[in-house]
Amino acid sequence: MVSNTADVHPRSARTNLSLHGMGVICGLAAGVWLGGAEAPTKLVNAGFSPFAISLCMVAGVFTARWTFPTLLKGTSYVFADLAARKHLIIWAILAGALWAVANTLTVFAIRDVGLATAFPLWNTNCLVGLGWGMLLFRELEGASAKNLFKVILGAVVIVIAAIMLGFSTIATGASISPHAVHGLLAAGGASLMWGTMYVPYRKAYLSGMNPLSFVTVFTVGELGTMLLLTFTLDGGFHSSAFQLAHNKQLLFWLFLGGFVWVIGDLFQQFATKYLGIGRGIPLSNTNQLWGLAWGALVFGELVGASHAHLILVLAGSVLMVLGALSISTAVASSRENLSRNMALERECDRYGMDYQEVLLAQSGDELGSRNERRRWWDGVIVALATFIFVWLGVNARVPALAMNLHWVLVLSALLVASLLGGGWALWRGTRFS
Repeated sequence: MVSNTADVHPRSARTNLSLHGMGVICGLAAGVWLGGAEAPTKLVNAGFSPFAISLCMVAGVFTARWTFPTLLKGTSYVFADLAARKHLIIWAILAGALWAVANTLTVFAIRDVGLATAFPLWNTNCLVGLGWGMLLFRELEGASAKNLFKVILGAVVIVIAAIMLGFSTIATGASISPHAVHGLLAAGGASLMWGTMYVPYRKAYLSGMNPLSFVTVFTVGELGTMLLLTFTLDGGFHSSAFQLAHNKQLLFWLFLGGFVWVIGDLFQQFATKYLGIGRGIPLSNTNQLWGLAWGALVFGELVGASHAHLILVLAGSVLMVLGALSISTAVASSRENLSRNMALERECDRYGMDYQEVLLAQSGDELGSRNERRRWWDGVIVALATFIFVWLGVNARVPALAMNLHWVLVLSALLVASLLGGGWALWRGTRFS
């Protein structure tokens, strides 16, 4: 028998609005961090292949992904969570593989059309994710006419914005640049891959898995897929990735990009858990605004652009953000929550899980006293990851790229502020559950 989340546990009786508010905070924080994560891929201009850039960035992701779950919950907690939901391990690996392919495509897109233009184009992944959410997980079923209008309007606005940003790249001259077309296609492919990646996300959280546990396995799919892509498509042992791996001056910045991306993705995972795909992903896709800020303010990508180009980029960016906000401000009604709980019950029946326990976990509560005691190897994992970043940082040099350091400091301060705000909201509301 399906029940409402407010009826199953005293702490779960927090209102829909409070859960929605926490999800919104996580989504906005995700946007800030995901927007800054792609900036180090500008190193592709230094002559390294997109595969090399993506592989080294994923190595940084791998290092950081094991660090945060270990630091916040401990490996005992993570492995106990995985053992209770073994069926999700393959889904997490699949999600990591999709991410690796998408991330490589974004590097091609950045190389061919620039960060400021490519970012909004692949953020149409929210439309793909929204479609999968409605088809597979009963999202928006039972929604009010007002909420449906917000979602549909937001989706249409996002598509219009993407078209405007595409034309801002290919319509600025008399002929279409072949490289620009390739960049647009790469950004579109990344959108498709990332939009589909959210299916395993939602499946995991309808099963009550903690995002910290999910990302621990997720990273195995990422690293494995990038190694496969590099060896099969980028010259194997002759890939420039192996040259880049010995270049500590540049390698640090790609590891740093992976580190920044992990923080953004963790916030995105929590936003998806508490808002669903259709709401959480569009809100985190405000990273488009931050990607534009890094590309335009730090790297000067729009310097010398025509007025028509600037108008299209800025108008498309504003429309993209408004469309995402339109979707994400549609607070789920009790009828929508009932449909979600029916999808959750279906997952429980399929995999033999306890419905009440999973329902509480999906709402930020956990039954029982899962062991969060730190082991000696937890300290080793954190210390080793810290050593790698410090070692690379000591040997790092600022890349030979034109950058506005004033804006680097301003945007970095905003990263820290969003981390503190989002982390505090998660700790206060769910203790990172």
